[in-house]
Amino acid sequence: MNRRAAPALTLAVDHIVVAARTLAEGAAWCEATLGTAPRPGGRHATMATHNLVLGLSSARYPCSYLEIIAIDPDAVPVSRPRWFDLDAPALRQAIADGPQLVHWVARTNDISAATGWLRRAGHDAGVAMAAERDSPGGRLRWTIVVRDDGRRLASGAIPLLIEWQGAHPADALPASGVALEEVRLGAIPSALAEQLGGVAASGPPGSAPALSVRLARGGRPLELVVPPSLASMPT
Repeated sequence: MNRRAAPALTLAVDHIVVAARTLAEGAAWCEATLGTAPRPGGRHATMATHNLVLGLSSARYPCSYLEIIAIDPDAVPVSRPRWFDLDAPALRQAIADGPQLVHWVARTNDISAATGWLRRAGHDAGVAMAAERDSPGGRLRWTIVVRDDGRRLASGAIPLLIEWQGAHPADALPASGVALEEVRLGAIPSALAEQLGGVAASGPPGSAPALSVRLARGGRPLELVVPPSLASMPT
């Protein structure tokens, strides 16, 4: 009997996450820093957050984008900690000085297998949960792995895992003129970093920012890093 082999597990950079106190502050930061305005995203009812988005797709990272996320003041309050450490005092203090890069999300074709792989590597990414948001291009649905305490692993070096059902946000985003050129990790062993979907290792843990991102607009490079004040947060 011929048995079809299971598809190999894949991981790829999906999007990078910038946290802001408000979406208005996030939009102003994006225009001042990247020279372009982000697009409306939507609301996440399960986390009482909302977002703005900007396409970042490049040859190295196709189907990638920037998410600017903030607590939604008009949402029904939630009883659990929000994702991306948005309720952590250290993060809220950091973004009081302006929006900050805080995390990244890796796309996978098998979220259960990817979660198990990270757990065997010593990182408990959390539990898979269904999520959705209504966007200008239609309803988006996905499964994402989030810890019950909402914490980022390894100060943001270990990504949240996501598996999309149907359309991907980048499909409806026009070219922004900003491209994602490199994602580098500095808070985990190089061997693990190099297996996380095309990202690069910055050296031994602690020798570089936990997460840094290089963007380019019109040939001009720009680097975003997780601020040092967030690097010592629990992992």
